[in-house]
Amino acid sequence: MNDPDESVGFLVGDVARLLRRNFNGKAQTLGLSQAQWQALAYLARQEGVNQVTLAESLEIQPMTLARLIDRLQEAGMVSRQSDPEDRRAFRLYLTAAAQPLLDQMWALAGKTRDEAMVGMRDDTKQILIEALRHVKRNLIEAESEDDRAK
Repeated sequence: MNDPDESVGFLVGDVARLLRRNFNGKAQTLGLSQAQWQALAYLARQEGVNQVTLAESLEIQPMTLARLIDRLQEAGMVSRQSDPEDRRAFRLYLTAAAQPLLDQMWALAGKTRDEAMVGMRDDTKQILIEALRHVKRNLIEAESEDDRAK
């Protein structure tokens, strides 16, 4: 198979890139960079996560994340709280001030999703979501097996 359009990896990568690019254009109206909206979105899913774990999720260096969180904290969107398990670390939480922005982000994300799925039947959308969840579970399990084998 030499055709990238027949490769799950290429297709998923291309779709993810195009979704991000489409959303980025919309998110500019909120005054957010891609890094900022991604950090807020991940925090909404994993509130209370430490900075190292969030950096890994965002695939950025911890120092880069620290500067990003500094800016979000200055804007009143994020708070750092001491990690009870590691006194050198902080856990990250969204503030109440972030909620209206998150609501706007989710609305823009819904518009991006709707644009991406124009012309697709509801049952096809559900099959796509279930298939991607299945692939995600398989890859998480494969990573776990690889980690156990080390």
